[in-house]
Amino acid sequence: MKVVILAGGFGTRISEESHLKPKPMIEIGEYPIIWHIMKIYSAHGFNEFIICLGYKGYMIKDYFLNYYLNKSDVTVDLQHGNHKINTFHGTEPWKITLAETGLESMTGERIRKIRSYIGNEPFMLTYGDGLANVNIQELVKFHQSHGKIATVTAAQPSGRFGALQLAKDQRVETFKEKVKGDGGWISGGFFVFQPEVFDFIPKNNAVFEEEPLGNLAQTGQLVAYKHSDFWQPMDTMRDKKYLEELWKSNKAPWKIWK
Repeated sequence: MKVVILAGGFGTRISEESHLKPKPMIEIGEYPIIWHIMKIYSAHGFNEFIICLGYKGYMIKDYFLNYYLNKSDVTVDLQHGNHKINTFHGTEPWKITLAETGLESMTGERIRKIRSYIGNEPFMLTYGDGLANVNIQELVKFHQSHGKIATVTAAQPSGRFGALQLAKDQRVETFKEKVKGDGGWISGGFFVFQPEVFDFIPKNNAVFEEEPLGNLAQTGQLVAYKHSDFWQPMDTMRDKKYLEELWKSNKAPWKIWK
């Protein structure tokens, strides 16, 4: 199952760093946050990624195009203008498609533009700025068990994010984006979709969290996977510093790999 990562936004709420680089390239420790996200999926056996690029997308391309070189011992022959890679120190078995989805595209439009890379298969999707210790294998099993088009991971922070109203059987009855929270369940990303989700995305540069997810909820096709453990976005410099403190103290809950 392929993993789509939305990585094209301007990241205006963390402009202290995003004016220099795209938000997914802001580092937690010595690695950009998108690397941490990919490591979470990879730890559960999912290694094929489609990254939706937009703002300063060339920096994400450069990072992954040079990843092998930068993780290797290299002998450089300046006289003859060539080099030799001796030993690769990385372990990531990743296949990455870097897709240009437009500078001004909204989230729905970015997803619509990568449809050809998905084909007629289920896929996962998340944002390029949020970390969690979600059990991805259990998330996929849950999605497969209910037979609906879409699954969203529901988390429980204090507010600021998309609010979900859940029925007793965990169907999402309503989806409201960025309402003032009261400790209830909110959208934590880490979605799983059937390919029919593309039929819910209009060709009008839609915000995915508005009409598409709202219509999925209204038609009973959006189900919540409840995740009560660690979930943390990186919206502000305060969030970044908190995540860095966890990483540097070896207490990062999302680090489920060895």
